[in-house]
Amino acid sequence: MPDRRLLRLAIGIAMIVSMSRAVGDDDDRVAASDKGGIPVLSDQQKRAVGIAVVHPLAANTPDRMQALGLVLDPTQLIADLGEEDSADVAERSSSAELARLRGLFSGGANASLRALEAAQTEQAKARADAQSATARVNLHWGPIVALSPQARAKLLDAAASGHSLLVRAELPGLHSLGELPAKAMLDVDGIQVPGHVLGALRQSTEVQGVGLLIEVPHAPVGLGPGARVPIDLMTPPRKGFLLPRDAVLYDENGPYVYKQMARKAGVDKSQYTMVKVSLLQSSGGGWLVEGVDDDDEIVVSGAGVLWSMQDAGAHAVDDDDD
Repeated sequence: MPDRRLLRLAIGIAMIVSMSRAVGDDDDRVAASDKGGIPVLSDQQKRAVGIAVVHPLAANTPDRMQALGLVLDPTQLIADLGEEDSADVAERSSSAELARLRGLFSGGANASLRALEAAQTEQAKARADAQSATARVNLHWGPIVALSPQARAKLLDAAASGHSLLVRAELPGLHSLGELPAKAMLDVDGIQVPGHVLGALRQSTEVQGVGLLIEVPHAPVGLGPGARVPIDLMTPPRKGFLLPRDAVLYDENGPYVYKQMARKAGVDKSQYTMVKVSLLQSSGGGWLVEGVDDDDEIVVSGAGVLWSMQDAGAHAVDDDDD
C-alpha cells in the first residue's frame, strides 16, 4: 500500500477514535457486533475515513486472454528431477548409516563417538540438500509435480524425446489469476497449435507476470527451446460480478470483501461483515467474482480501514450465511 494511503488510513482511524472520545457515549463509538467484532460506524465516521459502497455490476468473463509463450528447455526439468532423486538417495543412505552407527555405539560395539558425530553431520547435510532439491523442483515445475506418477512419467518421456514441448505462457501485468484457463492456442507462423494448460508456475521472471505451464503435443517441426510465440488462453464463459481491485482483500482463508448490512429501523449506524468470494478473472481495473449479489452493498473504498478495525477472531462468511 502506498505511503499516501497508509497516512490516510492512520488519520482516518485517529479521527474515529477522537470523535468517539468526544461524544463519550458508548453507542457512538466504533462498536463490535455480536457476530465477532465486526465494525459498526456512524455516518460521520464513514465520511471521515472515506467509506464508499456500490452494488456489484453483473458481467461475463471474456472467453480469451492473450499471453506470450516461451518454449522451455526440457533438459533443465530432467536435471532438476535427477538432482532431487540423487539427493533423496543420499539422504536415505546417510540416515541408514547413522542408524547403524548409533546401534553399534549404544551397544558398546566397535563404533567411536567421533564416527557417530561425523555421521550425524553428513546426515544433516544430506537432509538439507534433499530439502533444497525438492523445493527447487516445486518452485520451477510445480504443475508437473502435482501430476500422478503415471502422468508425470508419460510427460517426461514425451518431452525428452521431443514428441511434446513445454511452454511458459506469461501474462504481463498480472501477479494473480482467478481460475485457470481451460485451453491454450499457440500461433506458430499463422498455424493454430493447441496446448494443454498444466497449471500456474510459482516463479516469476523479468516479464513480471503470472506464468502458466503448457504442454504442446506434436508441435510443428522447427519449434524448439528458446522460441517465443503468441498464445491465446481460452476460458469457459462464466457469469459473475465486477468489483474494483480495492474492494478485494486476502487472508489465510482466501479472498473476501466487506459488505454493508441493511440498517434496522431507527438505527443511524452501518454494520459491515466479511464475505468470501471466488476470483474468476482479472478484468481491467477490477476482478470478476462469485459470492456476492447485485443487490449487495460492497465496500469499494475504505476496506483497508475496516480491516484495521476487525478483531483477529472474525472470519469471512459466505454471502448465504448473512
